Amino acid sequence: MSKKKDIQDEKSQDVKEEKQAISKEEQLALDLAKEKDKFLRLFAEFENYKKRTAKERIDLFKTASEELMIVLLPILDDFDRGLNELKKEKDPTLLEGMELISNKLLNALTQKGLAAVEAQAGDDFDVEKHEAITQIPAPSPALKGKIVDVVEKGYILGEKVIRYPKVVVGQ
Repeated sequence: MSKKKDIQDEKSQDVKEEKQAISKEEQLALDLAKEKDKFLRLFAEFENYKKRTAKERIDLFKTASEELMIVLLPILDDFDRGLNELKKEKDPTLLEGMELISNKLLNALTQKGLAAVEAQAGDDFDVEKHEAITQIPAPSPALKGKIVDVVEKGYILGEKVIRYPKVVVGQ
């Protein structure tokens, strides 16, 4: 009987060890799933961080160039005024030299995303696109509510207006 009992004890011992082995396997599987979940969350968080920093970097470059463009706009205006005066003088070599410099500056700024906003006398005045600095009586009935004169050009950098054209509107 002792042999029978020993065999039963061994069987129950084997069953206990088997249950413990299964429990250990289940525990390891749970631990592995938990670690995988942590890894995936960490990976997703890192991907979001990379996207956010890339967007912030792009925004920083845009704002940095925007500030520079705003500083250079008065220089472009001065070039335009200077060229208009040189055209009155009728000195072709001086005019040609100034036009070359002006075009070079304008081309460099255009390559960086700067573009002029089109506004001409006779165009309809649009509050969303123009800045009215004054109103004058319209020289003709056709110019009522329209642009009479463009005092200062407007500019767009990329898709953002950095300076609206300043216009005189007919009343």
